Amino acid sequence: QVQLVESGGGLVQAGGSLRLSCAASGRSFNGYAMGWFRQAPGKEREFISAINWSGDNTAYADSVKGRFTISRDNAKNTMYLQMNRLKPEDTAVYYCAASKTSNWYGAYPPMQTFGSWGQGTQVTVSS
Repeated sequence: QVQLVESGGGLVQAGGSLRLSCAASGRSFNGYAMGWFRQAPGKEREFISAINWSGDNTAYADSVKGRFTISRDNAKNTMYLQMNRLKPEDTAVYYCAASKTSNWYGAYPPMQTFGSWGQGTQVTVSS
């Protein structure tokens, strides 16, 4: 089992930027795909972005494509989400997750392939 801790959330004005980090410990981080999800009040948790084990395959939800960038540093056991041009609708609790596999087929990995989750970090974008 891998333990995940998110950081970097906060309050930002629309148009601003934030960088989320996800630090992993426990099980080896390097061989597994990772992902970011978010959940707004009253809504279901939704996929945001994913990155495969080596970092050469990434996926984004249409709602964040072109604004968010996912990356990972396997030497530091850390994954990142750079969020630019934030919008009020980006307000949510953001979760990082570790997949049970190293990569995926199709547009993006299904949520059920992620077996470990962090506690989440709040991102609030004011208008």
